[in-house]
Amino acid sequence: MKGRSLAHDNGSYGADDIQVLEGLEAVRKRPGMYIGSTGPSGLHHMVYEVVDNSVDEAMAGYCTEIDVTLLDDGGCEVRDNGRGIPVERHSKYQDLSAAEVVLTMLHAGGKFGGEGYKVSGGLHGVGVSVVNALSERLQVEISRDGHVHEMSFADGGEIVERLHVVGERAAAEAGTVVRFWPDPTVFEETNFRAQTLAERFQMMAFLNAGLRISLVDHRPGGNSEPQVFQYAGGIRDFVRHVNASKEALFSKVGFFTQSEDDYEVEVAFQWNTGYNVDGLHSFANGINTIEGGMHEEGFKKALTNTINRYARERGLHRESDPKLQGEDIREGLTAIISVKLKDPQFEGQTKAKLGNVPMRSLVERATNEKLGDWLGENPSEAKRLVTKAIQAARAREAARTAREATRRKSALDGAGLPGKLADCSSREPRESELYIVEGNSAGGSAKDARDPKTMAILPIRGKILNVERARIDKMLKNTEIQALIAAIGAGVGDEEFDVTRIRYHKVIVLCDADVDGSHIRTLLLTFFFRQMKDLVEHGHVYIAQPPLYSTTFNKKTLYLKDDAAKAAFLREHPNHKDEFARLKGLGEMDASELWETTMDPGRRTLLQVTVEQAAIADEVFSILMGDDVESRKHFIQTNAKDVRFLDI
Repeated sequence: MKGRSLAHDNGSYGADDIQVLEGLEAVRKRPGMYIGSTGPSGLHHMVYEVVDNSVDEAMAGYCTEIDVTLLDDGGCEVRDNGRGIPVERHSKYQDLSAAEVVLTMLHAGGKFGGEGYKVSGGLHGVGVSVVNALSERLQVEISRDGHVHEMSFADGGEIVERLHVVGERAAAEAGTVVRFWPDPTVFEETNFRAQTLAERFQMMAFLNAGLRISLVDHRPGGNSEPQVFQYAGGIRDFVRHVNASKEALFSKVGFFTQSEDDYEVEVAFQWNTGYNVDGLHSFANGINTIEGGMHEEGFKKALTNTINRYARERGLHRESDPKLQGEDIREGLTAIISVKLKDPQFEGQTKAKLGNVPMRSLVERATNEKLGDWLGENPSEAKRLVTKAIQAARAREAARTAREATRRKSALDGAGLPGKLADCSSREPRESELYIVEGNSAGGSAKDARDPKTMAILPIRGKILNVERARIDKMLKNTEIQALIAAIGAGVGDEEFDVTRIRYHKVIVLCDADVDGSHIRTLLLTFFFRQMKDLVEHGHVYIAQPPLYSTTFNKKTLYLKDDAAKAAFLREHPNHKDEFARLKGLGEMDASELWETTMDPGRRTLLQVTVEQAAIADEVFSILMGDDVESRKHFIQTNAKDVRFLDI
């Protein structure tokens, strides 16, 4: 083989072609690196970056109120009563005020050493400068030392007005106001969703006892009455809130706290009569550590040891009985672990796993000592939770027997895959997709429509078991759930499921676009969230979008997803005369129609199911699938108008 000459490949590539992105230019070139995406999650992340600065002031003890306003012209205002951003000249950048440095330079702020903040949130330390870079306008008002200062920016951080004094104010009246308008040339959409923001602010208020956070929406059709979040009980109120739609095992919410050097932990806990073992939610400096970390490890270990020790000492659990395992004890537990530390180390896929080893030791010691004290002081409650754990252990043994029976049967049958699964020929999980299809007739159409190389089809009959109301031993006897577990191939349950073993990287729920289809879809999502949580958290679960309507437009058949899409089409085409022939269901589509509307990768729309805030998702699934009818009715009435939310 001849050597390839590089002379023609170099082109004009020389020293002058090496570019250095200065200031905020790097952010505008690669916004996803700084805020995750330019879609809705990135848009809302802009608000969080500003609010988190105010929350840091609260954690430092200087801020008690944060007011967020969605402005009628599409902007957002965040106002706090903290100390105000410093306004004096910066010692290193003499021609700039400290406030200008914070707003125009990456990695500038009071959280990288010094005594400005002992504890702060935020993962990257880029903060408000990124918000400035990705806004078409930004204004700042700072009250500090008796003066009111203002400055403004435009077009991604270009200074319009330097920091200047505009008035006087009492020296005690300090704080910062940031107003920004997201750049529509950067974001796919610039319309904030008030409910998304409200959920985040409520969580922050729970994690900072006494802090008042309000949200007002002055946009057309918005809620101009302030939503106020303030909880004197802090994370104790958080536990009560998450458990509100469940039946509590006892009325008390346990709580303990401990601090050493630069580390502090708070834990609140309460058991309910449910069967879920994923009710543990952890936070570090206000950041939701959805992948856990050292604080969770310390708590889980000490929880298991402490309750086993208590049960044996009090004669509630005999020596001859099997030792209670962690999953037995955590069944029905709702617990919030909130830690604060000076220098958090985050790791994991989402950078939301706490890696500070000393925190594990602190949480373990605190739990061993203070949970032990709580059990001794509350013998009635302690007996109830031990009894529940013993029942869970028996169910676990029954589930193990059921699993072994299933595995033996699979070994005898051969490959162990469910008989009704039409598998794909590819054995590469990254390119393989599993369509879970409602109904056998729809499953038949999907089998005919699919690309057999990459698309597997698993029809399910009727509504699967509601796993919110069943222990795992009962769940494993359900035929449809057995088929799901076998097809996905990575086990089931908190302790067993291994996301690295999944046979398909896209698990796609394909149900009718009617009420029954929505119910089946929610049952499936509840199963995945409760029993295969990593499948959801790693972004492998999707919802297919079959159309509800079709019509003829420009001599071609046009498919519309739902009533909202139909209304939008009629607004754009008010003179459209053709009828809309409502589609009756997946089973009545022929293969070519199903492929064209729903399965063709070049034309289909898939919604990726994500769980950014697991504690809120826990609450939502409990309301939707639990026994509290009034809570479910209220939730649906409150959220029915938001189509994006109903798609989970």
